[in-house]
Amino acid sequence: MRPRDPEEPGRSATPLELFFDLVFVVAVSIAAVNLHHAFSEGHVLEGLLVYAVIFFGIWWAWMNFTWFATSFGTDDWLYRLLTFVQMGGVLVLAAGIGPAFEERDFSLLIFSYVVMRVAMVTQWLRASRGAEESRRATQLYAIGISTLQALWLLSLLLPAPASYVAIVLLILAELAVPLIAERQGETPWHPHHLTERFGLFTLILLGESLLASANAVIVSLEEVDELGPLLWIATLALVVTCALWWIYFWSPHHRLITDYASSLRHGYAHYFVFAAAGALSAGMEVEIDVLTETSALDPLIASFTVTVPIAVFVMGIWWIALRHQQDPVVNAVVPLGALLVLLDPVLPFPVAVSAIILSLVVVVLVVRAPEEAHEHGRMEG
Repeated sequence: MRPRDPEEPGRSATPLELFFDLVFVVAVSIAAVNLHHAFSEGHVLEGLLVYAVIFFGIWWAWMNFTWFATSFGTDDWLYRLLTFVQMGGVLVLAAGIGPAFEERDFSLLIFSYVVMRVAMVTQWLRASRGAEESRRATQLYAIGISTLQALWLLSLLLPAPASYVAIVLLILAELAVPLIAERQGETPWHPHHLTERFGLFTLILLGESLLASANAVIVSLEEVDELGPLLWIATLALVVTCALWWIYFWSPHHRLITDYASSLRHGYAHYFVFAAAGALSAGMEVEIDVLTETSALDPLIASFTVTVPIAVFVMGIWWIALRHQQDPVVNAVVPLGALLVLLDPVLPFPVAVSAIILSLVVVVLVVRAPEEAHEHGRMEG
């Protein structure tokens, strides 16, 4: 298992990596469903905090596998088996999401997380044998991750208030491991491969939002007298999701990863983008609950469950990719659009205004497309 060439031509996601992503869809979907229930029952703050912790486990396990794969992915039989172990851990994690939301019981989540991370430790130890100048980094990854998994298990022995503090501290420690390890011998990373992986996972999350919204509309068909409002919400969900897709893929992300620091910022900032995309479906379902009078939330608060994820997603992509374009119009319009979306719930037509604002942002991006995009279009023509 030797380091991959960071300039390897034609590097793209493997079928195993795509298979790995699909398993995470299960966990993301269950997390969004439980967040929707928490919102509809009026437990907004508590639901958001639990969702944030759960999504960290999902995102961090996915991130670590992706980073390792871009550096050492060999796709041989042992690499595949260890990946399957991590996938099994994801499925167990999905089973623990319900108890975490309903009873604040994180034990099954922690056990499944440890399973995934121990498999990752095995991968790092295996890579260290042929890592060459990156060997010290691979060893520190293994030591740091294994130490933290022991601490995660010990945290289960703490009473509730102390265990919550321990969760926060351990999350911060997990985030620190790459910072420490990479300073001792940077592991290779492939810009195209990394950004493709992030883009593919974003597609999955946006698709999940569309699917959840469509299912919620279908379930609610028998609970309303008029189909017009339901169809209107379904249309708005489609417009919003398509606009978010357009905004995310407007700029080529791989050009923004030029060193380890920028690659780290790119990956860490995607937590907010991914979490917002996952939460969007919950917000759309809450809006449908308000329409069918099955939600305990005030309609104004319910609208914020849609607009806040949209604004976080847009601001996240602006910070990750768009602000580097040195286009003053784009750098003004995109953040302004996110701000206006946040104000949408106080306007007479919630969600509809967000769809209009995002559509206008997309129009600006089309007009202000980078020169290389216009040149590519001319060549294709």
